[in-house]
Amino acid sequence: MDLKQLRYFVAVAEELHFGRAAARLCISQPALSFDIKKLESLLDIQLLNRNNKSVSLTNAGQVLLGEARYLLLRAEQARRLTQRSAEGFAGRLSVGFVNSILHRGLPQAVKAFECDHPDTEIVLMEMNSAAQAQALQRGQIDIGFVHGATFAAGIHSEPLLAEPFLCCLPLNHRLAQQTHIDLAQLAGDDFILFPREVSPHYHDLIIARCVAAGFSPRIRHETRLWQTVVAMVAHEMGVALVPQTLALLGQPGVSYCEIEGQAAPSEILAIHLADQPSAAADSFLALFKSLLHVTAAQDRTGHGDTKSRIKP
Repeated sequence: MDLKQLRYFVAVAEELHFGRAAARLCISQPALSFDIKKLESLLDIQLLNRNNKSVSLTNAGQVLLGEARYLLLRAEQARRLTQRSAEGFAGRLSVGFVNSILHRGLPQAVKAFECDHPDTEIVLMEMNSAAQAQALQRGQIDIGFVHGATFAAGIHSEPLLAEPFLCCLPLNHRLAQQTHIDLAQLAGDDFILFPREVSPHYHDLIIARCVAAGFSPRIRHETRLWQTVVAMVAHEMGVALVPQTLALLGQPGVSYCEIEGQAAPSEILAIHLADQPSAAADSFLALFKSLLHVTAAQDRTGHGDTKSRIKP
């Protein structure tokens, strides 16, 4: 296989139409069809189901699509890194992250690190916790910032932040004006949550919290991102339990209430391979931890008090 074949295959797999893919690639449709057939012959595998009306991916094609996108991304990164090396840049640090960490100083840490280490380029890759663990093992990222979870042997995890869950309610909800609520008061409400496969750890924490309050939550809608959960609450599609960090989003149309009683918190951890420490990753983690400590000190003194942002 070569990169041209992979680019052609990805175009067809994404468009599911040879004509549109050929136009996107600025080549003729017969030439594109010939190269795809050549790739299938090389692999001795059918990648696409085709007939006069449609094109679809086979199971093998689905697998190759993910790998081809990754290989093309790494090829582009290698090109850019080589160019930057010629300009005096020494390396790249690939960092995986979950969205909520953006509101806990990650962008500031990136800017500060690149200022202190102008020869290193940081590449951020948003992915869920399970995907980050896989990316570490594949060498796709050097360090990750994840929600609490159990990881395979060989992955070292370090707790960075623990914070409570809050109830996220639409502004016109009957409990929206309260600062504290008993979770049992939401037993009859529709909940918004993500599928368990997206984050088993958080999914199970939220379900367990509701069960401990005496009810099983009625999950009406599912989505894959925390910020989408909050946006759906703002549209009065249900209620949700979210990490306290989400109160920093400034999403209009929602109110955050603290939950009475103690329970397992929302956690952010740093992960990296235990047997392949990266000096750049260690330096970046140390910088990020120092920023987290500053934020925590501000919260304690009231300069960054999250409670002041809970009510709209």
